[in-house]
Amino acid sequence: MSTATEIRRTTLNETMRKAGGKMVDFHGWELPIEFSGILKEHEAVRKSAGIFDVSHMGQVFVTGADAFKLLQRINANDLRKATPGKGVYSHVTNENAGLVDDIIAFCLAPDRYLVIVNATTSTKDYEWFKSQAVKMHVKIENKSDDFSMVAIQGPNVPKMFELFAPEALKLPRFGIVEKDIFGQHCYISRTGYTGEDGFEITAPHSIITQVWEKMMELGKPYDIVPCGLGCRDTLRLESGYLLYGQDVDDFHTTYETGYGWVVALDKGDFIGRSILADQKANGVKRRLTGLTLTGGVPRPGCKIFMDGKQVGELNSATYSPTLKKGIGVGYVVPPGLKPGTPLEVEIRGRRVKAEVSQMPFHKGTAFSKNIYTGK
Repeated sequence: MSTATEIRRTTLNETMRKAGGKMVDFHGWELPIEFSGILKEHEAVRKSAGIFDVSHMGQVFVTGADAFKLLQRINANDLRKATPGKGVYSHVTNENAGLVDDIIAFCLAPDRYLVIVNATTSTKDYEWFKSQAVKMHVKIENKSDDFSMVAIQGPNVPKMFELFAPEALKLPRFGIVEKDIFGQHCYISRTGYTGEDGFEITAPHSIITQVWEKMMELGKPYDIVPCGLGCRDTLRLESGYLLYGQDVDDFHTTYETGYGWVVALDKGDFIGRSILADQKANGVKRRLTGLTLTGGVPRPGCKIFMDGKQVGELNSATYSPTLKKGIGVGYVVPPGLKPGTPLEVEIRGRRVKAEVSQMPFHKGTAFSKNIYTGK
């Protein structure tokens, strides 16, 4: 755990600095906010290739005869969809149906799972998993301190992997393969938090610098660029992806986030199911709603108005380099406003015209049906 005087650095920290990374404190981790500029990095990922140090992300391994049973109990999604070599995006729920975290659970074998958790919640998630595993035949290991992770994202990234790991090209979206890289056991997944196709390499610290340098070498024909947290945020928001701790937390439910597709009410009992079933049947009182602005750059915390009355505030908001306008998401009351509904957003005391938008704001190559099938 970080303290006010202690900041954590990834194994790639010096590599990030040499590449020109402007380092900032991100929840106790020193990470680059940008290198060549947010707009340039954003465009590189949308059109070709970019690479991120995401070593702050956590890895929790769940193994044993009751591994599936535990994950099925603590997740809203149906882990039966995570057959060996595949994973599912899911919400880990508490007794009030709020989110302990949003995670990706990969099935490595019928009794062996790798759960990718958020940087700020790895210890919290680990403790929650353990508390729910009482009397179960399961081993839970928080190995977040043992691994580094890089994400290589963009439509040209599969061409790089033709040379680096051709077996990864067969992966569907949310697929995973184990592979020895530079003599070490690693994991290659295909999720794409940016909304573009691409891969994540989870590897021991000892080889992550070699992995980074190899990716930069293979990406040279495609003008690959190092990318920071700044464009990671603009990319993920355009793609409608949640940021834990900002868009969602222990006090917001999956249906309130508009992610109802994550909830598998028909799979049997799980933590928070009764509350989610009630919300499914009777609706929610607030919903995370996307909106676009006609002018100005919105920021988190900006108030949202409809017909002169405040109806919410923005949780995430930024300038969209792809749409070339301000975008944001916030919990709005009443829920269920239709796209095109006129709103206003208050930016530095001035109200700017906005309207409800269909989510996601932009669909990149990660949304391709071919990625889902691995073809």
